Amino acid sequence: MGYPYLRRWFVLAELIRQIVERKPDEVAVYDELGTTTWAELNERSNRLIHALRALGLEVGDRVALLASNRHEYMEVNLACFNAGWLLVPVNWHLAAREIEYVIEDSGVKVVIADPMFLDNAVKASVNAPRKVMLSGAQADGFDAYEDLLADASPDEPPAQSTGGNMFYTSGTTGNPKGVRSTAMQPGSSLDGLQGMIDGLRGLLRILPEAKMFVNSPLYHAGPYAWTMVSGGTGSSIVMRQKFDPQRTIEDLQNEKVEQAYFVPTHFVRFLKLPDDVKQSFDPSSLRAVFHTGAPCPPDVKRAMIEWWGPVFVDYYGASEGPGSGTIIDSKEWLSKPGSVGKPLPTCEVWILDDDGKRLGPNEIGQIYFKNLLGADFEYHNADDKTKSAHLEPGVFTYGDIGYLDDDGYLFLSDRKIDMIVSGGANIYPAEIESVLITHPAVADVAAFGVPNDEFGEEVKVAVQLAEGQRPGEELEKELREFARERLAGYKVPRSVDFHESFPRTPTGKLQKRLLRDPYWEGKDRAI
Repeated sequence: MGYPYLRRWFVLAELIRQIVERKPDEVAVYDELGTTTWAELNERSNRLIHALRALGLEVGDRVALLASNRHEYMEVNLACFNAGWLLVPVNWHLAAREIEYVIEDSGVKVVIADPMFLDNAVKASVNAPRKVMLSGAQADGFDAYEDLLADASPDEPPAQSTGGNMFYTSGTTGNPKGVRSTAMQPGSSLDGLQGMIDGLRGLLRILPEAKMFVNSPLYHAGPYAWTMVSGGTGSSIVMRQKFDPQRTIEDLQNEKVEQAYFVPTHFVRFLKLPDDVKQSFDPSSLRAVFHTGAPCPPDVKRAMIEWWGPVFVDYYGASEGPGSGTIIDSKEWLSKPGSVGKPLPTCEVWILDDDGKRLGPNEIGQIYFKNLLGADFEYHNADDKTKSAHLEPGVFTYGDIGYLDDDGYLFLSDRKIDMIVSGGANIYPAEIESVLITHPAVADVAAFGVPNDEFGEEVKVAVQLAEGQRPGEELEKELREFARERLAGYKVPRSVDFHESFPRTPTGKLQKRLLRDPYWEGKDRAI
């Protein structure tokens, strides 16, 4: 098909050496810790390969990385993709027990942790075979990252082979699920690397050797993809650990950033800046601004285009389907407002009804992708979930509902019936419900999303109390604290409604939509 690069997704080894030969002393990564040149990035990743091999890692083994946006993310990723290992980026917002589940379910051989998350790293990695702590803190049982590198050889490692990654996505049964793509085969040859990187760059419309800015967490597939592919084409990366709207536009201007990655929530915060701050920003260096995570509300998108210019590129897809998504630039979007674009040339989009029948233009149904390269995915240790996402091998759904217009542009009408999208993060109500139902005051619970002007949605729970319990502010506070101790912060309910009973069908099935819909009356739902 002409897209062989998708057989080895996000491999960087050969290309990084070519970049080093061209510009060894130029900066590859800017972060809060300083700068890292291309030569330093190459040498440090070489040392890491030697060090982890000395710890016993072999082709196909997994490495978990619990880290903020810092230069070591690039080093660990590069090492994994040169040594045939699977990188497991870990969501640092998760509670310790959730992180422990990811570590144990993925079967990692080494956990590399950021001292910023020291307490959770120690609690979650008790059973990990080997543990490494990045610079800044020490912990019992952890090797020091810098010591490992200092003791290892800087030479180019022998017997390099392609690695991969396994992202964990939230699960409807309460635990996240690892996503394994058939496009990534650890241990395969590194040949064809230049064509792969160039092809990915073309698909995602990434500019080669153009400075990239990212401050979304790299444990998300979107910012990870744009960061690593940009780096693989010679772009220097400006990464920040947290988002601050004013500091961000100062960074974009002062660093003369040419391309950047954001989520729609960031745009909302930019637009809320004081007028004098907005007027002082010169966006002229920006040539492309990519956004994923959630569809951008049309009014927000128009306002950003008016302010920064027609530089925005929206990608709709998921970590499950590399090469299976849609894309749209500002010019197209202005003629098709609200669309998430046309399919990439590597896939087809099918719209099916409940009986699996293909629907025509402007008919709403379940959105399926057919990968034209034969690439597919599976959920690690979850055969039933894998099967439920597939119509047939190579034809799968992300669970969303929408339609194709007469010109082949995709529009989303609704999404996974219960999933909450808050600030670009996917939250499944079952995770929250499975925690709160264990509280002694709760007889039944339903979690759902309600409008939030900044984040798109926020988490609300409806609670039916156990006999003898009384609703009130103190109990609401107690339930929220109970959830906070057991869940990542962004999953904790912002508010609690108390109900005497829940609406149910004659067969007893909860009608959650009847609880949720009143909050969306008169609003264009930002799905």
